[in-house]
Amino acid sequence: MQQGERIAIVGAGIVGLCTAYALRQAGYAVTLFDPNPPGSQCSSGNAGALSSRSVVPLATPGILKTAFSMLLDSRSPLHVPAYYWLRAAPWLSRFAAQAKPERVRAIAAALSDLLRGSVQAHTQIAAELGAGDLIRRAGQLHLYPDEASYAKDEGSWALKQEHGLHLEKVVRPTIEAMEPDVGPGYRVGVFLPTEGWVANPLRYARTLAARLAELQATFVQAAVRSMQAEASGWTLSDGTRRWQAERVVICAGAWSRPLLAERGWNVPLETQRGYHLELPAPNLTLTHQVVLADRKVFITPMETGLRLAGTVEFGGLTHKPSTRRALLLGEHARAGLPQLDTAAPSVWMGHRPCLPDSMPVLGPVPDSPGLWCAFGHGHLGLTGSANTGRLIAGAMAGRPDDLRILAPFSIDRF
Repeated sequence: MQQGERIAIVGAGIVGLCTAYALRQAGYAVTLFDPNPPGSQCSSGNAGALSSRSVVPLATPGILKTAFSMLLDSRSPLHVPAYYWLRAAPWLSRFAAQAKPERVRAIAAALSDLLRGSVQAHTQIAAELGAGDLIRRAGQLHLYPDEASYAKDEGSWALKQEHGLHLEKVVRPTIEAMEPDVGPGYRVGVFLPTEGWVANPLRYARTLAARLAELQATFVQAAVRSMQAEASGWTLSDGTRRWQAERVVICAGAWSRPLLAERGWNVPLETQRGYHLELPAPNLTLTHQVVLADRKVFITPMETGLRLAGTVEFGGLTHKPSTRRALLLGEHARAGLPQLDTAAPSVWMGHRPCLPDSMPVLGPVPDSPGLWCAFGHGHLGLTGSANTGRLIAGAMAGRPDDLRILAPFSIDRF
């Protein structure tokens, strides 16, 4: 490593911030580029979950049996609007191709290496920031209406256990004792005592950005439109201004694809639009992060209220959010929490950057010395951000173990 070597981070979401933090701690001079304030996009509105053993990809043989009917149902957790079917079809075809059992196991093994110790990694970062109260470690409670509903996910839980997940299956009396406001419609659950959540993802990102500024990282509010390889590194441009760096790390989330297209890489990156409702006065208090597993809704106690997050909607980067789809989260949540007051919610929509194999793109870009990737974490951007930053910094320093962990995530798999 060259002390003071200049690295440009394109994107100041939580992945870009954690990557910049690890690189700055390693002695690199870091500049972050983003047209928006740090952490203000998808990083601010996620469910807050820290799921270190969420290693099962979205595409599994089981999900393919029901996915098509779900995609057509505008009320289901997974939906493609009619206007987007033609655009989504190639991605969905590649998604389906990943559902072979041997491929699912390979993906789970790679994600296991990436996500291992995530809760502890975020706990350490938050403590270093003086914001340890942001990390909540009371565990996650995943709920099902009955044994038949639970049985549909039994294979996924078993695979997660193979990769070190500690879980406790619970039934109605225990559920009532843990969360008295859960309604009688949910009688079976899985408690994950070692998982957790971030109680305010936006404050976490802002606190991390503030620390980076104290560490003399530079923030530039600009949308990088092009990158040009030079003898001494890279020149970045927003169409008007230009900046130089020895290395570049693309952390632009759902907006990463065009930057790589100009380098000849056709990355099958799609935005899965996620929504949340936040309830300032929900009429109840939760001790754990509660997941209505059959409805794919995460219900999270936040500093700012109770957040209801979830759904997968394909729709691209430019179409307007669907308020109707966001409000469905309230209906789903009341199925599990009948006393929930969903009046006067704040509504949010963000763009999860997703690849068909549920794996991010990480590591150096072949035949482009100094160009690196760290994007496409899908539903696990917050969880995976701390380890991603550490691994990128380690790999740049040539550490063999870090290079090995990043290898399955290389852009050349496409």
